[in-house]
Amino acid sequence: MKIHPTLADSLRRQESPSSNDWETTFRTMVLYDLAADMELGFFLAYYRNFAIPSIAATLYRNGEIQERPMKRSYDTAIVIYELIASGLDSDRGEHMVALLNRAHRNVPGSADDYLYVLLTLLVVPVRWAQQHAWRPPTGAELTAAARFFAELGSRMNVKGMPETYAEAERFFDQYEATHVSASIEGQKLMDATVQVFQSRLPLPLRPFAARMISVMLADDRLVGALGLPRSGRGSRATLGIILAVRNALHRRLPLQRKPHFTPGKAGSSLYPGGYSLDQIGPVKVPDPSTFQSHELS
Repeated sequence: MKIHPTLADSLRRQESPSSNDWETTFRTMVLYDLAADMELGFFLAYYRNFAIPSIAATLYRNGEIQERPMKRSYDTAIVIYELIASGLDSDRGEHMVALLNRAHRNVPGSADDYLYVLLTLLVVPVRWAQQHAWRPPTGAELTAAARFFAELGSRMNVKGMPETYAEAERFFDQYEATHVSASIEGQKLMDATVQVFQSRLPLPLRPFAARMISVMLADDRLVGALGLPRSGRGSRATLGIILAVRNALHRRLPLQRKPHFTPGKAGSSLYPGGYSLDQIGPVKVPDPSTFQSHELS
C-alpha cells in the first residue's frame, strides 16, 4: 500500500478517496493517520460492554476475562487489527471471522446486544478521534469505517447493521440510554481488566489507572456503572492539555511510515515474539449449559 510522505498529502487522500477504496481508507485511518487515538478508542470500547448488565452477566459466566484478562484483552485487539490490516476477504481475515463466529456460537443475547457490541468498535474510537486526535476523521473516513463494520456484521450474521455512521451513532446512543446500569458482574470484570491498562503505563502512573480510565471515558453514568472513581474538572483539564501538546508536536512530525500493527508480529508481554493465528481466541469454548436460553435468533 502506498503511503503519502506528508500529513497534508495523506489528509487530501483521505478526504476524497475512490468510493471503492473504503477498506484502504479505513486501514490508513487506523494504522497510520489516527493510529494512536483509534487504538485508545478500541480499549475504551472494550470497557463499555461491562456497563451493560445483560452483556456483563454473559461475559462473567464465561469466565475468560476473570481468568485470563490479559489474553482476552490483547486477543480482542488482535482480532480487530488483523481484520483491518489484512482485509475481510483475505485468508487471515476469513480466519478471524470464523473465530468470531465460533466464539459467539450459543452465546445468549438479543439482536440489539450483538449489534451494540459490534458498534462500540465503530462509534467509540471515532468519537475519541473526533474529540482528541490531531485532526478529526474526514467524512470519507466515517463512511469507510461504517462500511467496514457493516461488512463485518454481515459476515457475522448480525442483524440490523446501520448503513451509515450517523445511523450507527443513533442506535448506539439510544441503546446506552436504556441499558447502561451498574451490576456486580460488570464491576468485577472492570476490576479484572484494569490491570491490563496498568501494564501499559509507566510504573509511577499505575496506581492511578482506574482514575485515568474515568477521565478518558468522560461519562459519569458510565463511570458509576463500572464502579470507577469519578474524575474532577482538574483531571479532565489536565488530559486536555496533555493531548493538545501531543497534537501540536505530532503536526510537526513527518507521516508515520511504519504501520501501527503488523499481522503476526504484535509485540506485547503476552506475545513477545509474535503469534500464530491458532494462538488467538478463547482457551475454552463456551458451554451452552452455563447460559440462560435467550440466544440470538
